[in-house]
Amino acid sequence: MKGFIKDPNTMLYAIAGGIAPALLWLWFWMYQEDRDEPEPIGLILICFILGGIIVLIAMWMEKYSINFIKDNTTQIIVWASIEEILKLIGVSFIIFGNNIIRRPIDYPMYFIATALGFAAFENVLYLMKPMSASGSIVGMMTGNLRFLGSTLLHAIASSMIGSALGLSFYIQRYRVGYFFIGIICAIALHSVFNFFIMKGSGGNLISVFGFLWVIAIINILIFEKLKRLKTF
Repeated sequence: MKGFIKDPNTMLYAIAGGIAPALLWLWFWMYQEDRDEPEPIGLILICFILGGIIVLIAMWMEKYSINFIKDNTTQIIVWASIEEILKLIGVSFIIFGNNIIRRPIDYPMYFIATALGFAAFENVLYLMKPMSASGSIVGMMTGNLRFLGSTLLHAIASSMIGSALGLSFYIQRYRVGYFFIGIICAIALHSVFNFFIMKGSGGNLISVFGFLWVIAIINILIFEKLKRLKTF
């Protein structure tokens, strides 16, 4: 904290570098992929802020889990599960039991908004240390990597759950099955990404980012399907 007091700009750089990538992705998903009938900005902001708050709970749970889980691979899966389930709970407070879902595409949009709020605050915490230690340029370079990697990961992983709910929009009897498939896919993607980021070399990172972008493109194609879904 002393470093922040001596150089208060460090905190501002970390906040800007952490939140800006998430806001850019939020603009892309909300107003490019859903530009025909975007969600109410107030609800999207509530989801975004709620996602940021959830980071604190996730950090506590992940730290607490270390007392019981010593295997690194298991730890990666548990941490991914904690984050995806907490984001799901956050979205649930906003959308379930309310009448704000009008179309299948609405589900992933709210999941993405919450996930990007989570990623934004996580980015800020992640950037504080490298920026205070190495200066703003190194910190911003790190921020760019998170823009390409983990920020997009959070959006895609959570949107898998939303997309699964969207695909079952008109077939209620399969909703639970779709829902659990979405959760499993989200946790699996998050776990695989974290595993290779933590274990991999620089060359592996490029492959992981490439794989993530392929999943992102598939996700966009699913969104196009959700926009065209009609009742039977």
